[in-house]
Amino acid sequence: MATREVGSRKAANGSAAGWLDRYFSISDRGSTIEREVRGGLATFFTMAYIVVLNPLIIGTVPDVDGALLGVPQVAAATALVAGVLTILMGVVGRYPFAIATGLGLNAFVAFTLGSQMSWADAMGLVVIEGIVITILVLTGFRTAVFHAIPAQLKTAISVGIGLFIAFIGFVDAGFARRTGVGPVPVELGVGGQLYGWPIVVFVLGLIVTALLVARHVKGAILLGIVGTTILAIVVEALVEAGPAFDAGGNPVPTGWALNVPSLPDSIVETPDLGLLGNFSLFGSIEHVGVVAALLFVFTLMLADFFDTMGTVVGVGAEAELLDEDGNLPGVDRVLLVDSVAAIAGGAASTSSNTTYIESAAGVGEGARTGLASIVTGVLFLLAIFFTPLVAIIPYEAATPALVIVGFLMFQQVRSIDLGDYGIAIPSFLTIVVMPFTYSITNGIGAGFVSYVVIKLAQGRAREVHPLLWGVAALFLVYFGIGPIEDLLGVS
Repeated sequence: MATREVGSRKAANGSAAGWLDRYFSISDRGSTIEREVRGGLATFFTMAYIVVLNPLIIGTVPDVDGALLGVPQVAAATALVAGVLTILMGVVGRYPFAIATGLGLNAFVAFTLGSQMSWADAMGLVVIEGIVITILVLTGFRTAVFHAIPAQLKTAISVGIGLFIAFIGFVDAGFARRTGVGPVPVELGVGGQLYGWPIVVFVLGLIVTALLVARHVKGAILLGIVGTTILAIVVEALVEAGPAFDAGGNPVPTGWALNVPSLPDSIVETPDLGLLGNFSLFGSIEHVGVVAALLFVFTLMLADFFDTMGTVVGVGAEAELLDEDGNLPGVDRVLLVDSVAAIAGGAASTSSNTTYIESAAGVGEGARTGLASIVTGVLFLLAIFFTPLVAIIPYEAATPALVIVGFLMFQQVRSIDLGDYGIAIPSFLTIVVMPFTYSITNGIGAGFVSYVVIKLAQGRAREVHPLLWGVAALFLVYFGIGPIEDLLGVS
């Protein structure tokens, strides 16, 4: 009997499942293939909106010559790059991180770069930024900076990202909105009231997802997204709430955000991949000059550099994958793939691609390895052909998951020593600046600069890692980029 059991184990270890387990360390990280698949699905459904949203940002804004990239073309390229690079992250990085076009970075490319140069020239700057980041990884500098950050400040980054993505969820769902007048920047719904069926769907989705998570139901977040999407389709069929903007571009507070949840006429489309390779490395210099081009690359690089670092720390901490110093084992592999993703995004005219904080949704479902990323990546590749199906998910159905994941990440705040002001104040600034300024990079910068300044004022400068002095100085340049451009005569 004992011999038979040993033989069975050997057979299992030699099987495909056994090979996957060994390569991705699935059992060692306390996961299962089922959890990895479920986590990969949850991550995809939480961030699939980028296939629709990125084309609306990149594909509809004219460049300096009035040319448009086009919504269908950007949608296909966005899904392709996200799929290939997320699979690469799974195979090489071996962690449950998904990659897609970076929000914020794409807006910078569209509204700042595109207004001053051609799209090919703007994407060339993105490629250059990605090359620089890749060199920093290969030389070990990016990893060294990652290790130089104090563990509690890394925790603060994770907590701040949790609040940030929860805030994104509330804003994208219309639960919180700009007031437009007065000193209060945001308010509940419209005029302090919740109006419209889409908000009802969001609230019900949030309640149901919270209950599922509280009862430790397997697949809670994924079930929440799918169930809320089905509810949204039914509600729209009954009440016809329509989109959040009318034909004239005027806001409709009671309409659906991003997508109207109705079954599409066609499920499959033939993708147009004509944007691949449409970039010019040095064409931007002819439009804005060397100094301005370098400043643009610096801005892109700094945002990309620390957005990814914050995401890796936040998601890694939520998955309990960090070591006792708050570092992710093998992080250099993750950072290398992320850097290559920036190059790929520029080369495909989708803007810089980066590691997504929505990966936390998959972690919330139990994902701990790169197998989940492979599942997410394959779904993105399928989305190239099924963009009409991806486009049925409204913000109101996807954002309850972001709010719940934000709560899960926020719980780490208890490990910060609030009695030590040398770390507590920088941690606080890191946490609050992220959602208040809608930027992970700004929060990290505020934390780093205040950490260095406070330690210096306390006479504890020796506790600051030498690299952090340089990083803090770079962030001072980042925060003062406007005055610096004015001083140099760069618009």
